[in-house]
Amino acid sequence: MWEQPTDLFLSTPGLLPFAVLSDTSSQDSTLQAVAAQIDSIIDRKTQNNVTASAAILAGLVLKEDVIQRLLRRDMMRESAIYQSIIQEGREEGRQEGASETALKIAVNMLKKGVSAESVVEFTGLTLEQVQQLQTQQ
Repeated sequence: MWEQPTDLFLSTPGLLPFAVLSDTSSQDSTLQAVAAQIDSIIDRKTQNNVTASAAILAGLVLKEDVIQRLLRRDMMRESAIYQSIIQEGREEGRQEGASETALKIAVNMLKKGVSAESVVEFTGLTLEQVQQLQTQQ
């Protein structure tokens, strides 16, 4: 791909995201040309998805600030790819928050003298985790 001429990728909407990885003298200028081509795509959903894909692939060779300056962030946010990444991040955040809460509750229960078995039952932590908390107090 890096040996192919940039014009090859700029001539077809589906190939636009790959243009910055082509044989180009300036990746910044190429991404700017990609952004101009994306703006001419009529279908909004296609436009959003091509923008997000172009941003992801450009991230392999360009700095984030350059990508954000050249590609419209609002379009990336509307893409299915971006929404999937955000949803995954939210789920991970919820899981981390639930784990932290369970640990805090377990510590408080142990301080009050609740048995390790009861802490396991009420928090969902493993017995090993609770025993480790006990040794840390």
